[in-house]
Amino acid sequence: MTLHNQTHTHFYDLTQQTVRRLALSLIITLVFVFIEIAAGVFSNSLALLTDAAHNFTDVLALALSWWALRLTSQPPNQKKTYGYHRAGILAALANSTTLVVIALGIFYEAYHRFINPPEVQADVLIGVGVLAVIINVVTALLVRRGAEHDLNIRSAFLHLMGDVFSTVGAVIAGVIIRYTDWNWLDPFVSILIGLLILWSAWTIVRESLDILMESTPTDIDLDAMIQDISSVDGVRGVHDLHVWSITRSMRTLSAHLVTDNMDISEGASIQTKVNEVLFHRYKVNHATLQLECDECMPNMRYCTFEESTHSHEKN
Repeated sequence: MTLHNQTHTHFYDLTQQTVRRLALSLIITLVFVFIEIAAGVFSNSLALLTDAAHNFTDVLALALSWWALRLTSQPPNQKKTYGYHRAGILAALANSTTLVVIALGIFYEAYHRFINPPEVQADVLIGVGVLAVIINVVTALLVRRGAEHDLNIRSAFLHLMGDVFSTVGAVIAGVIIRYTDWNWLDPFVSILIGLLILWSAWTIVRESLDILMESTPTDIDLDAMIQDISSVDGVRGVHDLHVWSITRSMRTLSAHLVTDNMDISEGASIQTKVNEVLFHRYKVNHATLQLECDECMPNMRYCTFEESTHSHEKN
């Protein structure tokens, strides 16, 4: 089995496992949303209602992530030659955007409750909060695997981890209110939760936009990459280099390699060696390498489309 086939098979198996875990997390979270809304209304707790609203966005986030994962497992076709992998990035961007909207809503409601703090049923807040912590930890652990490699899964995981911290905060506020009657702590904790949600959302938004803008992955040093490629026997130079991400874990590269005039078989051997370097050192899954004997334009490491157009017009 080739390196490409092994990678594809592993990706498919991991995707199917993640789809099942997402579905289970979605069902558990949806059931608990109704429980928490009823408890929040009964106890007059903004912290619980805030957490219920956040949990509801988790249901939407998990559903969107589940749908995107099923879509990304579809094979490429004539209209989608890269397949549907970017669907996961769009889902991550949508999920993080809902987090921002929820955070702004929390700040608005907390402001009004600071002005006129209502009485909070602390016992209900504590009891439901403890149950929420348990459920949120379980659902977060269900989707944790793969979050470090998949931005879509990471956005869903951050949604759930945001719930873990928010419910812990709600429980702490409930305990303090129970013994002090400091009802203002309820909106205060909600604001802290909102700030945490905003920070989590920003990290996902920034990375999603970087991928959609086809930016160079932040952990890749292009100067070091060029040196590593140039160190392969037979490579005399590198130019027209572009590195971007289809998804967080799927990186693509295209480059022109300057070589001596040689047979096709020798050139194929150079391409294989360069591909091995790119995969093992920089996690580049797919590289398109064009071999040529003379550089088209000197010192054009990152040739632009405009430069290419002008050069053709001159010819």
